[in-house]
Amino acid sequence: QVQLVESGGGLVQAGGSLRLSCAASGSIFSISAMGWYRQAPGKQRELVAATTGGTTNYADSMKGRFTISRDNAKNTVYLQMNSLKPEDTAVYYCNARARTVRDSWYRDYWGQGTQVTVSS
Repeated sequence: QVQLVESGGGLVQAGGSLRLSCAASGSIFSISAMGWYRQAPGKQRELVAATTGGTTNYADSMKGRFTISRDNAKNTVYLQMNSLKPEDTAVYYCNARARTVRDSWYRDYWGQGTQVTVSS
């Protein structure tokens, strides 16, 4: 199994910044991709940003404000969020597509989520 533990959420004023972290642990053989999703009340979960290999992918509304980075040695992914807006308020979930030492395939794992609240 793979466990993902997120940290760094909280309350911030509009225009402020937060940095989320997500550390993966467990019987990891390989992680092919890591990313962040978010879910606001009454809305579907949506992609925020993802990184696989040397490439990154952002949702259009996050481009230029959010930066995803990954430390492969630590199996950790970060999300630097700048110029936060009230509409960024959501629960942010870490995702990893990983293969354990017992599996021969990759599957998605999810963290428990961390609340980000941006006040106006």
